Amino acid sequence: MAALTRLSKSSFSSLSSLSRISRSLYSGFAPDTSSHGASSYSPRLGSTPNLALKDTKDRSVQWVFLGSPGVGKGTYASRLSNLLGVPHIATGDLVREELASSGPLSQELSEIVNQGKLVSDEIIINLLSKRLEAGGAKGELGFILDGFPRTIRQAEILEGVTEIDLVLNLKLREDVLLEKCLGRRTCSQCGGNFNVASINVKGANGHPAISMAPLLPPAHCMSKLVTRADDTEEVIKHRIHVYNEKSRPVEEFYRSRGKLLEFDLPGGIPESWPKLLEALNLDDYKEKQSAAA
Repeated sequence: MAALTRLSKSSFSSLSSLSRISRSLYSGFAPDTSSHGASSYSPRLGSTPNLALKDTKDRSVQWVFLGSPGVGKGTYASRLSNLLGVPHIATGDLVREELASSGPLSQELSEIVNQGKLVSDEIIINLLSKRLEAGGAKGELGFILDGFPRTIRQAEILEGVTEIDLVLNLKLREDVLLEKCLGRRTCSQCGGNFNVASINVKGANGHPAISMAPLLPPAHCMSKLVTRADDTEEVIKHRIHVYNEKSRPVEEFYRSRGKLLEFDLPGGIPESWPKLLEALNLDDYKEKQSAAA
């Protein structure tokens, strides 16, 4: 089996290493954890690595976003992507793009999806490797990865592919998360995503009060809003439970390496965004917030 080659910060644009990675994944995988060690810091809210550098090109931005379904990973990852000038890579988008293409994996993926099966780790990492290879060729400075890894095995595979600098774990109390998910709506005409929930939860049992304003659509979309068939209270509670059970080992995997930053969302975007920048030591970027809106 060809050896997995780590794509480090210093060699992010090394295209040959990614080609070897893709080939090795299809000949089998045996992760080597002998060199794993804890980083020199243990990021927690208020005690994070010094990320506030004057120039993004001097910064290490190879980040992973974790968080329960509906917590807002995509929203905050996109904002930070725009702010820092690095791509936001969602593995779900990579699968959809490959399905819509005539690429070598499109037929295999189509069969998997049509049969209702899960896309294998090998296919996901193959698509991710191709995406990082293309980004390296274009001179991209890093990435913010959303939706991967979700299991220890995926985390181990990713660790063999590229070095992750920071893992941001977005958290929201479950009752608020449930209400937020139940408020999700999509416009059947334009495809826009909105949220009709107006959340005002009082503080209790050590939890602070949380307020989130609705994200309402323009008037011409209001009558065309639809709810996802699986956005029911029972299904959402089950998804949250499954995620929590699977995510704990992944969180511990990165916590043991000193790379996990847990951030409890204090409210909606207006309340959470500036506090997130502060937690990430990105105060120097606050004047650029409008660019990420």
